[in-house]
Amino acid sequence: MSTQETAPWVTYRPQIKVLDCTIRDGGLINDHQFDDDLVRAVYETCVEAGVDYMEIGYKASKKGFAPDKYGDWKFCDEDDIRRIVGENKTPLKLSVMADAGGKTDWHTDILPKEKSVLDVIRVACYIHQIPEAVDMIKDAHDKGYETTCNLMAISTVKDAEIDQALEVLAQTPASTIVVVDSNGALYTEQIELLVKKYKKALEGTGKEVGIHAHNNQELAFANTIEAIIHGANRVDATMGGLGRGAGNCRMELLLGFLRNPKFNLRPVWKLLQERFVKLRQEMDWGALPPYVISGQLNQHPRTAMAWMDSPQKDRCLDFYDRCIAEADM
Repeated sequence: MSTQETAPWVTYRPQIKVLDCTIRDGGLINDHQFDDDLVRAVYETCVEAGVDYMEIGYKASKKGFAPDKYGDWKFCDEDDIRRIVGENKTPLKLSVMADAGGKTDWHTDILPKEKSVLDVIRVACYIHQIPEAVDMIKDAHDKGYETTCNLMAISTVKDAEIDQALEVLAQTPASTIVVVDSNGALYTEQIELLVKKYKKALEGTGKEVGIHAHNNQELAFANTIEAIIHGANRVDATMGGLGRGAGNCRMELLLGFLRNPKFNLRPVWKLLQERFVKLRQEMDWGALPPYVISGQLNQHPRTAMAWMDSPQKDRCLDFYDRCIAEADM
């Protein structure tokens, strides 16, 4: 028997690649108002730690999102990215996320690859946005980028719809299709079934399965492990778990788990000590009560985030009663 069959927790697989989405997902907490020093520190940490990809932000439409409200990393203009990374003469690949649903002016704002320091366009969509997502993937691929698709809020989607979406996405140039637990509602058993479903649908295409977990029920790391065990080779994490609402799988836990000598944990701990101790005094993230409640109820965290921004943020019972009442409507 192979080592993988006898010891499935042994996860050294050279084909596993890690994407850091600290600035992109974390920016959903503070309207992407990170200063250059922090963004540069995360970039340099990714390089030193041997992380494969860094997602530096969104390619959002300036028609739909006012530039005077959001920081640079909502839009990721080329000059702003280069201000941080220069020509990025490192092995680290740079990524941005492009949302479907009219949130991205992808025809114009995503430049041809030869004019950009970016390497990867990650198209994100809900199940009803698949047609536009397919067009976005093809457009980015034709412009010379590696492309992926993040199928969001998968915990709310019926099996038949997932099957149909995967059948369509399997025919696109996307190199990876990502299982996204937007609501932080999934348990390991469900992750196993989803990863197996994605792998079967993509069999023979050469595409990889990815995992993007949220930590509402303190399962982001466990669910990421489960996805890896069942064959997901593209995994998302953030420094200190920083991310929207409850945050994401912690990079420091993931790199330690993978046992791959190419990864270096020390730069991550250095970043957390020097930058994230202070950041935690300025921003709230993690499995706080409203996020736990929304995760258990499989509800989008936007309501919990609004509650956390209100004077009543510590009134968890009131939030629970409100969510239960809405779920019963």
